[in-house]
Amino acid sequence: MRKNDSVSHVMTKDVVKLDYNDPVSTARRLFEYSGIHHLPVVRGNEIVGILTWTDFLRISFGEFGNQDVRSLDAMLDHTYQLKDVMKADPVTMPLSGTVRDAAQLLSSSGFHSVPVVDGKKLAGIVTSTDLIRYLVDQY
Repeated sequence: MRKNDSVSHVMTKDVVKLDYNDPVSTARRLFEYSGIHHLPVVRGNEIVGILTWTDFLRISFGEFGNQDVRSLDAMLDHTYQLKDVMKADPVTMPLSGTVRDAAQLLSSSGFHSVPVVDGKKLAGIVTSTDLIRYLVDQY
């Protein structure tokens, strides 16, 4: 394993993300149809938050039960804005970071993804799954 490999080797560069002004129902659709579990929230190109599948489940099903999709989306959009459900100012790591930096950060935190930034601009995202795939490729 090359501990000094750039984080860019493992991160997802074409990040599925939300705009700060998107309705919460957009997050629901992205989670449902993309199979991802972490959605960075941006204003322009700058990251301002992150919404996880777990965060979303807390508001969508616990509160609204088993409604049809259209009713659920309407209720979500009427009740919440992204700023209400996202984690603001998420922990990030610099594009100049290494795979080891990402592994240390994720292993010492309670989360499973970290946005990668170039300055304040979102450049990618690294998940614990990305790091496991990297390990598999090494052995």
